[in-house]
Amino acid sequence: MAQAFVLINCELGSEEQIISELKTFSDVKEIHGTFGAYDIIAKVSSDSIEKIRETITWKIRKIEKIRSTLTLTKIEGQGE
Repeated sequence: MAQAFVLINCELGSEEQIISELKTFSDVKEIHGTFGAYDIIAKVSSDSIEKIRETITWKIRKIEKIRSTLTLTKIEGQGE
């Protein structure tokens, strides 16, 4: 299974709204608020990296009040 972690920087005070919207996407499996340079981390899993790209590009990055994202893709077989 393909996986990616999306680090999200959002406008101040919009974290709960963004988290609520992320929960509606079936490929988003985990969501956590964070302290530091990024406000939210989301784990995205699907049967292909192409579906993950579509979810990130056409769903996550289109959410209002998201300023920027950084995507880290999992290397299959490493660390398992």
